[in-house]
Amino acid sequence: MPERLPNELFASWFVRSGWSKGEVARLVNRRARDLGATHVATDTSRVRRWLDGEQPRDPIPRILTELFSERFGCVVTLSDLGLREPASPIAGTLTDLPWSAERTAELLAEFCRSDLILGRRGAGGAPPLAAGAALVEPVKRWLLPAPAVRPAAVDGGAAVMARVRMGRTAILVEQLEEAARTFREWDAAVGGGIRRAAVVGQLYEVAEVLRQAPEVVQPRLFRVAAQLGLLAGEMAQDCGLQATAQRYQILALHSAKEAGDRSLAAGILTAMGRQLIALNRAQDALELLAVGRAGARGELEPLVCAAADAVEARACGALVRAGKVRARVGACTGPRPRMAVRLHGCGPAR
Repeated sequence: MPERLPNELFASWFVRSGWSKGEVARLVNRRARDLGATHVATDTSRVRRWLDGEQPRDPIPRILTELFSERFGCVVTLSDLGLREPASPIAGTLTDLPWSAERTAELLAEFCRSDLILGRRGAGGAPPLAAGAALVEPVKRWLLPAPAVRPAAVDGGAAVMARVRMGRTAILVEQLEEAARTFREWDAAVGGGIRRAAVVGQLYEVAEVLRQAPEVVQPRLFRVAAQLGLLAGEMAQDCGLQATAQRYQILALHSAKEAGDRSLAAGILTAMGRQLIALNRAQDALELLAVGRAGARGELEPLVCAAADAVEARACGALVRAGKVRARVGACTGPRPRMAVRLHGCGPAR
């Protein structure tokens, strides 16, 4: 059996945190209880073993990344801590892209359900915050075209019933679209996470409808899901739930892809970039913005384009690139109207 080497990366973060081994153990146990992992019972000797090179079991690696990210105010990944991805990763992590339409709806419902149960603590199924290549490279797969699906043939009687269901579903879709607009207006007026549970509950309802809706209305439903997912992410971020916020953004991104709305997807990537700047990952933000612009293929709405320019200016400022800051500020305040950086609707008005 090979000799175990001390985990110098984990030791470095541990020393800089100022925590004792006992404090780390207590923090891990408390977070594990919040996630419903009541089997976790860490003590000082176990923390010592991690420093000596032992790899903790799931969900402890994810908990450690969250704790150190919160401690230092930046994204701390598994690789930063010298930890390996758990052998049984959480379903729907970034590495299993691209998702099918059915899988996207399933993950939306699953994640919203978890978030509603845990309330202000955030969704227990959220993977650790992703950054760097672990985030940017999988997101680039969004640029790949979705495979065409050939609709199944139906007989005359089935076609009549399908039209009846379509009429009922169309009314429901209009109601969901109106609800999404109302939630965006509320959040623009009040801000913060005051109505976060209501938004998550509405998103869960959309996901449930999606799992039974005819294909012809699915793009509209996915667009509503993308808008609500973006809004839920903004609200989670306002509540300090960074991992939960990023997860909603990823779900919203896939929903926008299923909706075929490239401008909305670019707007979601812009929101993701804004979060990464706040977490001291400005270079990652610039790469996501580039992905959004490339994926939009010239279909960016003026409002989304201005938001992307504003976020790029902030990222360049964080990286001390004065010339590029001036260029981006000029772009977002030039012929286009001035706008708030916060972005909710993103796509064209319907």
